[in-house]
Amino acid sequence: MSQKTFAFTSATLRSLRMEQELQDWEEARRALEHRRVMSRRPLPAAPRLRHGTERIQTVRAPPPQIHCRDPAVHNTFMYGDMRSLYAVLKESGMVNAIMEIVHEEMVWTPEMGMWTLSSKVKQTSGLRLAAGRGHYGCVEELLFREAEVDADPGGRTALHDACSGGHHSCVKLLLEHGADPDLLTADGNAPLHLCITAESYACTELLVSMGANVNVAQRDSCLTPLHLACRRGLVEHVELLLAHRADVTVQNREGETPLNAACAGAERPTETVRYLAVVQKLLQAGAQAHTAGRKQHTALHNACSNCAFQIADVLLQHGARADAANCAGYTPMDCLLQVVEDYPDQHPELITRSLLNRGAKPPSTKMLKLCLLSPATLEVMLNCYPVVSDCEDLIQEVPDELLKEHMRFFDSVCRVNGQPRTLQHLCRCSLRLSLGARCHSAIDKLNIPCALKEYLLLPIKGEIQ
Repeated sequence: MSQKTFAFTSATLRSLRMEQELQDWEEARRALEHRRVMSRRPLPAAPRLRHGTERIQTVRAPPPQIHCRDPAVHNTFMYGDMRSLYAVLKESGMVNAIMEIVHEEMVWTPEMGMWTLSSKVKQTSGLRLAAGRGHYGCVEELLFREAEVDADPGGRTALHDACSGGHHSCVKLLLEHGADPDLLTADGNAPLHLCITAESYACTELLVSMGANVNVAQRDSCLTPLHLACRRGLVEHVELLLAHRADVTVQNREGETPLNAACAGAERPTETVRYLAVVQKLLQAGAQAHTAGRKQHTALHNACSNCAFQIADVLLQHGARADAANCAGYTPMDCLLQVVEDYPDQHPELITRSLLNRGAKPPSTKMLKLCLLSPATLEVMLNCYPVVSDCEDLIQEVPDELLKEHMRFFDSVCRVNGQPRTLQHLCRCSLRLSLGARCHSAIDKLNIPCALKEYLLLPIKGEIQ
């Protein structure tokens, strides 16, 4: 064998083969990497220094988010303590720190079948705490130190809290620093939805002046700010929203209009005047008195349920149907009779008279027992029937004090009980039946004496003649 050659063993050949495969794999990898580099988009050119004095601006990572549970820090923002505020803000991250408040609440646990004490963490921010309590100086300092104006820890922003509290100075400051007037909370409320007190009028004015959407709807209920203002009887709010083209025909998820909401809100007799003003403004703006919700419940149903005579009369004058039935089959008259005992001093007889004069049908005699605490209402009802019957058992249920106070009326009821009425009364019943819903308007146009017109429209005399 030559000195320049050597024998190839099987191990040597296997090693050479593996080396060749490794080299082929490395060449394929380099070729793939070259194709990837060639297919990438070129990076933008680095900025050049013009005069050699400029510096390239460096981008720094935001500081880590701070979570604070210290009650002393919370109180600093809640009470607007400026001296303590400067000490807290020495650490720059505290400007946008998340304040965590731990609440201990009793929670029912079905697995254990008992109430257990559970800890819940509520998140907020220093800006929210200060704005929600109207601390203008504290809010101004936080915004000066670049607090995030639209930060919403806990699902609300500082603007929402300021509107809830009616702090218009803080609202103005936040809006001037770029707060979004249409931003929704976690539960779907815009800032305008939270202006639901008389003190929040200036907040509403600021929001609409900054372009807030006056027809913004809540996420779940689809209520608009006009719905809520009408429900609270806020006359000035309603007037302002209508001036900025709020939609009076908009319906919420249940199909109710702002007019329905206003009539439903007039629950207290002392607030009837405010709600009447709201109803009048809505009707002047084009609201339809006969519009019904998803359950066919109209504004007149709500007014009668609250025994609001003036509101019901205005609705009837603007075309509300006195005989409209909701999905349960109840008419406005049925709604009124169910609350006569609750509002005997709110003149339910006047609503009864208006309904009957505009097309409402007289209720069944079985419903007359609901009018016992209002003899005037009972009188109007009895004058709709050709014959007064089944009143002896009814009168026995009248309280003794009321019976003594209205002895003249109840004596007259007993006299005509089961007896034929006068021819004059029968003619009145016949004429009213033929006129139907046109009774009030047609009788007013008749060329007859005023006393006779009044008689046809069911006057209240204090006795059954």
